[in-house]
Amino acid sequence: MDDKIWLSSPHMGGNELKYIHEAFDANWVAPLGPNVNGFESDLEKYLKQNIKVAALSSGTAALHLALIECGVVAGDEVICQSMTFSASANPITYQGAIPVFVDSESDTWNICPIALEEAITDRMTNGKKPKAIIVVHLYGMPAKMDEIIAIAKKYDIAIIEDAAEALGSTYKGKNCGTFGKFGILSFNGNKIITTSGGGALVCHTEEDKQKAVFLSTQARDNAPHYQHTHIGYNYRMSNIVAGIGRGQMEVLDSRIQSRRAMNSFYQHIFADIEGVTVFKEPSDDYFSNHWLSAILIDEKITGKNREDLRLALLDHNIESRPLWKPMHLQPVFKDSPYYGNKVAENLFDKGLCLPSG
Repeated sequence: MDDKIWLSSPHMGGNELKYIHEAFDANWVAPLGPNVNGFESDLEKYLKQNIKVAALSSGTAALHLALIECGVVAGDEVICQSMTFSASANPITYQGAIPVFVDSESDTWNICPIALEEAITDRMTNGKKPKAIIVVHLYGMPAKMDEIIAIAKKYDIAIIEDAAEALGSTYKGKNCGTFGKFGILSFNGNKIITTSGGGALVCHTEEDKQKAVFLSTQARDNAPHYQHTHIGYNYRMSNIVAGIGRGQMEVLDSRIQSRRAMNSFYQHIFADIEGVTVFKEPSDDYFSNHWLSAILIDEKITGKNREDLRLALLDHNIESRPLWKPMHLQPVFKDSPYYGNKVAENLFDKGLCLPSG
């Protein structure tokens, strides 16, 4: 059997151990220290726009804190892109709020502005104005942010960008994760850079960042004893993990180049195969890191479906994976409201993510 080809395996750059050794030598192994500060600073410089970043234990933790900072409480409704990983929707339920799922559009596979506005107006007609909109930049592809921002401003609803898959992607030259009131990054083991596990909350003010840091360190009040006036969480990134992140930031640009080259490779090999479409940017306004490269297969033309190809690749020890199953089709969210048609469902039926590491 050949060595397995993975969908998206972690890839070290070489200097991660240097930062880890520095942490051990200084005995900075707690969830604070020079690497945490340095990693946050590295991300802030990369994202630009005077951004502030709080390094956390996961992207899910970051999204949870974003919802808290947006004032989401039990009984509120939060709009969420349906075609995404469950971590985009789960934190809504942590707050006792209700997810309202919205379909995708076919250009970027992200939240459809038309269905988004339909969802907002219908929920308001029912007496429930959504508290926030969670937009996901799927597989690194930027969403249609101009249209989405215009709708959010029209109805005065905060945008939370789930840019977990989109570090290094840009829309009209601006980094994904910096458009909304808050942005979310992930450094899980399969992401474009990794800290093995970890994430970050992207903020626009120092006040919002410090509130996230406060909540993520058990919300301990400024007192010599342990005193708490808010519910807190154990969400802060450790200094050891942040050391891996500092080493990974040094190779981020080369990782993006490699992923984009992989996407170009797939575009080339499928160019003359009718019935197969490679997912790529709809125009020059979009720059995707192509964290994962994906294809759509038209079974009527090819005579094969995406599951046929997945199993054929598996026979050769090659990992591939169907696209995210939309949240409104998930058993756990079967009773949640949904707006749109069947774009996300059709993408799920026809789509396959290919090895992209």
